[in-house]
Amino acid sequence: MDAQGRGRADNIDPADQWVLNPNTGEYELRLSPSPAQSPVPGPRRPARGDGPAPRRRAEPATGEPREPRRVRPGDVPPPRNRRRGGEPETPQGRRAARRPVKKKSKAKKVLLWTGGSMAFVLVAVTAAGYLYIKHLNDNITSISDDGASTGGFSKDEAINILLIGTDKRTGQGNDGYGDAGSVGHADTTILLHVSKDRSNATALSIPRDLIVNVPDCPTEQEDGTEKVIGGTDSARFNTSLGQDDRTPSCTMRTVTELTGIKPDDFMVADFNAVKTLTEAVGGVEVCLAHDIDDKDSHLKLSKGTHNISGEQALAFVRTRHSVGFGGDLSRIALQQQFLSALMRKLKGNATLTSPTKMVKLAETGTKALTVDSKLDSIGKLKDLGLELGKLNPKNLTFTTVPVVDNPAEKVKTTVVLNESKAPAVFDAIKNDVSFTDVKKKQKAAKDAQAARLKGGKAPASEVRVRILNGGAAGGSAQSVLNWLQNDEGVTKSENAGNAPAALARTTLEYAPDQAAQARRLAAVMGLSGSALKPGKSVTNSQGLPAMTLTLGKDFKEAGVSLTPATKAPTVDKSTADKVQCAS
Repeated sequence: MDAQGRGRADNIDPADQWVLNPNTGEYELRLSPSPAQSPVPGPRRPARGDGPAPRRRAEPATGEPREPRRVRPGDVPPPRNRRRGGEPETPQGRRAARRPVKKKSKAKKVLLWTGGSMAFVLVAVTAAGYLYIKHLNDNITSISDDGASTGGFSKDEAINILLIGTDKRTGQGNDGYGDAGSVGHADTTILLHVSKDRSNATALSIPRDLIVNVPDCPTEQEDGTEKVIGGTDSARFNTSLGQDDRTPSCTMRTVTELTGIKPDDFMVADFNAVKTLTEAVGGVEVCLAHDIDDKDSHLKLSKGTHNISGEQALAFVRTRHSVGFGGDLSRIALQQQFLSALMRKLKGNATLTSPTKMVKLAETGTKALTVDSKLDSIGKLKDLGLELGKLNPKNLTFTTVPVVDNPAEKVKTTVVLNESKAPAVFDAIKNDVSFTDVKKKQKAAKDAQAARLKGGKAPASEVRVRILNGGAAGGSAQSVLNWLQNDEGVTKSENAGNAPAALARTTLEYAPDQAAQARRLAAVMGLSGSALKPGKSVTNSQGLPAMTLTLGKDFKEAGVSLTPATKAPTVDKSTADKVQCAS
């Protein structure tokens, strides 16, 4: 295009190039040809014998395209050609579509031009999207879960993610902190439980100095072979990672043995992750009840509220000598405050609506975290993020495993489980019980389950039931049979062997006319309304209709109630929506 043509094009309002096509009712982009270009092709000229060609206006004698006539206020539009019978002639091709249309308002021009530009951007992003996703996938470091997980989280079930902060000093940006020879222990460990209905979540901190039994850990080696790393009794929890070449899957197994909760996935972060993630979101807000000057962590902050990121954020989560009693439990409280602040920042509109921050966060997050092999793609991490994004910070509870000082030590350096409180906390999480007051979405379903227990109960001697082992310890079906017949008077019961598939929870299936029998057996076994499954009866060995009792993985032993917790125990806790000043 020559200079004259460029000058003419520059004077055209982009919005004027969008015109209404009367054939389709859609706006279309029509670019006026410059003198150095050929006109936009029109409809095909009729071949000889096709009939008369449509009438065309004469072009200027110079051969240049005719300049479109501008419609000015007060101009009278020329009359349209009419067909016989008074019907308007159908517009012919592009030239007809380019007839002057009603002038659009300035706002509509801007809207149309923006829409056209956005369409181009979307196409460009779609074309580049695959390459960028591949780039993010390449950022992700993953390690085998070695069969220690459930197989990965599910969108329609409760989620349990094990978050591990390691003290490993190797790697760029991790030098200069404490013991440079650390193998990378599990210094900070949080079991994050997200409820099935996504209405609430519990972040359970596990003290690094808690005395536990670390089980044997089958571990995949770099050459693809498997090595069993021997367990250790009465060891610090943090040695479940790093010690003797243990991987995060071993920490998973240790958590399962400690709590009875099997994690779905794990995520591991080192020192550098704290720095880069806080920088990516523009810092997080924390509060101190007094001045802190910790020579070990290099944290120096005055009393009050501060926005921290990078090195300062890392110092904040590492400090312990200047808060509380100066131990690891005091540091856990600081870490919980920090994670609450990060949660609030991630949920804030300033972060989620900023494309620049989101891209930076995606880059940083995929580089900073090591995940299990079930979370080894940006798509899977995105799906998990969408599930976590449904949480309201006010219903995210932070608490710590109840512990007491180790009575075997004169100088108190480790802790042991508080056996009177810890089991109730673990049971509440296993049974998806919220530690905050939330209105459950499944209230109607829970009311229906509770109603199954209401009504008359048949005598124990009339209860007919077949017992299956569906995931309980070996011999459980026979032990329950003996207990029911000898101690509870349920004489019409029988051992039916193993169930076709394992179940997480014990269930009792029954036909409508067996409801009274079901209520009696539920009372004997300590079954909740959720364990009762209205269905159909089966035929027992005498050819009579019977109920089916399937013992799930939650079954402990005969005589132990199977009614799950419905209310969380009283614990020291905080929620992610509130800023609490660390003391």
